Amino acid sequence: MSMLMIVNLIIAGVLFGSVSLLHARENNQTALDQKVRAFLHGHAGKWHEWNVPEIDGKLLYDIIIKNNYTRVLEIGTSTGRSTIWIAWALSKTGGKVITVENDESRYKAALENFEKAGVSRYIDARLADAHELVPKLEGPFDFVFSDADKDWYKNYFDATAPKLVVGGCIASHNVSDRKRDHFGLGGYVNYLKSLSNFETTFNEDGAGVAVSYKRSESVQ
Repeated sequence: MSMLMIVNLIIAGVLFGSVSLLHARENNQTALDQKVRAFLHGHAGKWHEWNVPEIDGKLLYDIIIKNNYTRVLEIGTSTGRSTIWIAWALSKTGGKVITVENDESRYKAALENFEKAGVSRYIDARLADAHELVPKLEGPFDFVFSDADKDWYKNYFDATAPKLVVGGCIASHNVSDRKRDHFGLGGYVNYLKSLSNFETTFNEDGAGVAVSYKRSESVQ
């Protein structure tokens, strides 16, 4: 056998292996997609404990996919509906989410839901007081989702904004520009609008989500 034939066989083997690996990954992703969809569909009417509505879960998923985000922080896990949407997106971008919950019963329920949905590998779930933990997290992050105590939203924003990469996003749940008295968040809405290094839009569907993209490192 000539050296050229040997080289061609090696190349063919590498190409075959690469194609096989690609097919395996696609099959694994398809299986995960089916499992997550089935779980979310089966639990559609069972989410309580301050979980996000489905339309807001889809919004989080779309933001992560569109921007190829991989380093995510979620403040307020509840029993995990939003986290599952986030983790599902991260299964496609190759990332992971740190999610923080301070209630032990909700935390344990969330862990069970992550396992049943098949997305546990993409989640680092912390049982902790977000007031204390969030400022200590090093980052960097490219996406932050706040859905915890509303009167602390500005504190969460200020704690995470310096750790957010330019082009990253902070999404704040239950925040509406049309309904400024909602949860008493009018002051927070004004604060977001005042930041020249962030561009904020308000998704008024669902429960309302403020979507703030970081355009530069510091206020101009």
